[in-house]
Amino acid sequence: MSPSFTHPITEDDIANFLANTPDFFERHAELLATVQLSSPHSARAVSLQERQASLLREKIKSLEHRIMDMIRNGSENAMLSDRLMSWAAGLFRVNDPLRLPDQLAEQIAEHFSVPQVAIKVWDVAPAFAQAAFANDVSEDVKLFTSSLTEPFCGVNTGFEAAGWLPEPLAASSLAILPLRQGPIGGSVPAFGLLVLASPDAQRFNSTMGTDFLASIAELASAALSRLR
Repeated sequence: MSPSFTHPITEDDIANFLANTPDFFERHAELLATVQLSSPHSARAVSLQERQASLLREKIKSLEHRIMDMIRNGSENAMLSDRLMSWAAGLFRVNDPLRLPDQLAEQIAEHFSVPQVAIKVWDVAPAFAQAAFANDVSEDVKLFTSSLTEPFCGVNTGFEAAGWLPEPLAASSLAILPLRQGPIGGSVPAFGLLVLASPDAQRFNSTMGTDFLASIAELASAALSRLR
């Protein structure tokens, strides 16, 4: 009994043979012209060379799309960076610390097209203790804020802090940014909370990156340290 009968040749055997015998088609060049494959774009058969050319065109098109995405993302990142610098510069120009929280919120809304922004700061110096931004913050909110080591993004499920917004019922998604001395992920208790809100439920979603929001939180924290 022949070995080929007891161990029939499989497609994997053929594939391994061709992969390990690169000169096979050099010795049998006529096969390249006779191999017919089905076209992915029509019912007709195409030659091996045509199919390879089609695959290459698809790969090139895919690479072009990736390059365009990289260029677009790079442009968007540069634009956001410019806006962040402009916003930070505006904070330095606020001379009256009492006006700083309101100015900070207004400029975030303007520079980053955020429909609603609210901010509260606690443990402030006595000169600012009676300001609206320093009052009406529950201990639960303070504890929750201190527990955050990164911005929280997600659907508004009735957060108490959403009640600080001008139109709480229009806030479908929220970004909640803890304000603390040093890096946002530090262990120092938070001294404030910045709330960004949108009527778009996907504007601030749980899968989005938060590095940019963390930069906003750290810059805002540095500016608001003047109130303490």
